Formats: sequence, C-alpha cells, structure tokens
Amino acid sequence: MTVRQIEHVIAGTVPASVRFGDVFDPNAGCVQARVTLGDAAVLDVAVQAALKAQPGWAATNPQRRARVMFAFKALVEKNIDELARLLSLEHGKVIADARGDIQRGLEVIEFACGIPHSLKGEYTQGAGPGIDVYSMRVPLGIGAGITPFNFPAMIPMWMFGVAIACGNAFLLKPSERDPSVPVRLAELMLEAGAPEGILQVVHGDKEMVDAILDHPAISAISFVGSSDIAQYIYARGTANAKRVQAMGGAKNHGIVMPDADLDQVVNDLAGAAFGSAGERCMALPVVVPVGEKTATALREKMIPAMAKLRIGVSSDPDSDYGPVVNAAHKARVEGWIQKGVDEGAELVVDGRGFRMQGHEEGFFIGPSLFDHVKPTMQSYKEEIFGPVLQIVRADTFEDAVRLPSEHQYGNGVAIFTRNGHAAREFAARVNVGMVGINVPIPVPVAYHTFGGWKRSAFGDHNQHGPEGVRFWTKVKTITQRWPDGSPDAGSSFVIPTMA
Repeated sequence: MTVRQIEHVIAGTVPASVRFGDVFDPNAGCVQARVTLGDAAVLDVAVQAALKAQPGWAATNPQRRARVMFAFKALVEKNIDELARLLSLEHGKVIADARGDIQRGLEVIEFACGIPHSLKGEYTQGAGPGIDVYSMRVPLGIGAGITPFNFPAMIPMWMFGVAIACGNAFLLKPSERDPSVPVRLAELMLEAGAPEGILQVVHGDKEMVDAILDHPAISAISFVGSSDIAQYIYARGTANAKRVQAMGGAKNHGIVMPDADLDQVVNDLAGAAFGSAGERCMALPVVVPVGEKTATALREKMIPAMAKLRIGVSSDPDSDYGPVVNAAHKARVEGWIQKGVDEGAELVVDGRGFRMQGHEEGFFIGPSLFDHVKPTMQSYKEEIFGPVLQIVRADTFEDAVRLPSEHQYGNGVAIFTRNGHAAREFAARVNVGMVGINVPIPVPVAYHTFGGWKRSAFGDHNQHGPEGVRFWTKVKTITQRWPDGSPDAGSSFVIPTMA
C-alpha cells in the first residue's frame, strides 16, 4: 500500500520537516499516510503570509467576500463525493455520516454567505446637538482554529467560514489523525477566489498548538476537543491576551418519561448513542428512564435493537457505523467498559472482542450497554466517546432533572415525552446549554449558535450564528459632528453629555 504524504497549505516556503505523524486506515488497522508536523518556525511563515494578505481582504467589501463564500459552497458541493470518501477513509465513519459531516459544515458557510447583513452596525441620528453616533464591526486580524478528529469537515467550516467572511485571515490546525479533508477545503477556498494567505493549514501536535497560543500576531483562537485541553487552551490563550472560545467534552443525557413512545426512543437512542461509533460530543451516551417500569421496558426493547446494528467497513453503504479512529482510542474505550464492570455496573451487552471478517486488524468495537449505572461511578462522570450506552435509573422527574444539571459537563440534553408541560419545565430548569425535546441530538441550526455550559465550554462566545460574528469581530463606535460654521463657543472642561 502506497503511503501518502500530507503537507501544510501555506502561502510561503516553510522549513523542511523532521517530524511526521502516522495517519491510519481504521478499517484495516494500517498506516495509509504520513502528515508533516510543524513547529513555531512553520507557524511564523504562515502568520507572515496572513499578515500580508489580511488587510486587503478586510478592505474588500462584505458582498464580494460573500461571493467567495458562495463559490466555495458550490465547489464543496461539486466535490462532496470525493470529500466524503476521503473523510471516511481516515476517520472511519460511514460514507452517509461523512456526507452529513460536510453538509452541517456547509450550512454555516450558507450563513456566512449572508455576512453583509450580519456585519451591519447601529446608527443614531441626533444623539446630541448636531451629533450622530454609529458603530461598525471590524475583523480582529488573524484567527486560528484547533479542531478535533471526529468532525474534520464540519468543525473547521464552523470556524473559518464565519471568521473569513468577517474579513479575518485564518490558520487551521486540524487533528493530525485525519488531516486530508481540511487540506482539500483550503485548496477549494483558494479555487473559490480567496487570496493566498487567507486560509492556511498548519499540521502539528502540542508543539504547534503551543506556538499558536503564544504567537503575538494571532488575535483569537477557537478550539474543540477534550475539556482538559480546552481549559489549557483557554488559560494559556487568554494569558497571552487572546480572545478564546474552547469547547470541551460532554456526557449528554436522554431523559425518558413514562409517557414517551419507547419504540421511537429506542430508534433515536440507537442512532444517537452508536452513530459514528459514539465519537461525537453531541452523542447521547446516557439514558435516564423515569420509573422502574419505564426502565425495564426500555431495556427490553434496547437489547434486540442493538443486536440488529450493522457494524462494518466505512465504505459499506449498509453499515450503521464503522471503526473508531485508531488503536489507542479503541483501547481507551474498551478500558472504560472494563472500568464500568469493575465499578459494579451491569454490563448487559459487551461490545469488546468484535472482529470484522476480513478486517480483523481494524479498530472495530461492537455496541455496549450498561444498566444500573450510578452517578458516583467514574465511568458515568467521564466521557467515554465510543459506542457505549449507560442506563441511569431515576425514580422521579426531579431526579431526572438533577442528573444532567449536576454533571460536570453541560453540552446537550434531551427529554422524550408527550407531555408539553413536563418538556417546558425541563427545558427551563435543566442546567445544560443545548436542549432537545424529542430531538436526540440537539445541535442548533447554523443561524442559531452552538455551545455548552460548565466544563463543556470555556469562554463567553458560542460557535457560529450571530455569536460567531461577535467572536470574530470587534466593535468600533464613531461619534461625529459636522460644524455649521458658526463662531466657536469656546473650550469646555466638562465631560461631554447629551443633556
């Protein structure tokens, strides 16, 4: 098998690399590519190119920037089959899910196409005698995005789409586990008409991340990943006077009320807990049935539904989900399954030991189901990020509200019920950033905004939508007066007011 070489996308000559990372084929368990790992010197080449390109891009009127976004959207759609295959090959998610990854990113690009409207400021005529006041949103300069392996198309487009449309240059540091799709997106952005230096891709590990956090010319950083790293990114970035949004981990709960349609709930749980092998920050890995009768009925329906799940190679259109991203992650997930057993939870379905015929070295894990999981267990407290569903039984509605509200993570939560009052009460009271009512994965549409609470997010701004525009711009306010030529009234030593 030929091992591809994946390089940076930088508008300049970079120093020769001496470090490389392996990119695996999760279906086969073998190395399929090598990615160049950069350092501070490589980053600085990209920053200098961005500094050169950004002023002219910012001076380009928003409508013309929007036209580049329209062209980019059309190119991604034209090449979506190639992108989905490439994404699936490196990540391991099935082709249909890979297309969904790309499509959800494109929805933010569609929002960015309307950037002339989003950048409109405010205006007050006659704020004082002959005085008008207006504001404008201006780009920050250079932004950077550090993105995870689980959504190599969607999350980069969430970040750079809005940032570039607002007039910034953008440096993308994708996961070194599946870097090829971000590279292709940068190439398509150039083809769409963005100047060289406006979107660049720098590959690397912690050395590159720290260089981004420390570089004085980078004004803002967006991050998605684990909570410990998110907290580190936020602390170091803000200490260097950067604007930072850092999205962390999650442990999303699905509350099942006694009146819920259990057949629909089981269908929703199968997709939300096991889709993409559970490698989603908005997966639904915890189900909370209210009452013993609900719990028993849910469990009885869940076991046969899991038995019907089709685990297969990511290129198989009949597969429900494929392998996890690499051997280390497979070992981590299986370690959490063993931890749950050791803690005393009942392992009803054990997905360990699954082997795909003809792909025995692939990174496959079958679906697992735990019951009688307790809130004191470490396997409940932490994010497993794999095809594992945990049942945590609740006696009452109040208990069901309390579980996600008191958990360290607060990304998403869902409630399944036919009772409008219960749903309304839950949505108002639960201490979580994104709520679904009979919606298992409540990721907001692109013109709203994405963001969790507690240890799921660090920083004051959410991703995309109006919040994204606010994050990637700063406000300038102008107070103006045009004298009418009358004699000057003299100097004033009192602070100006509009009285």
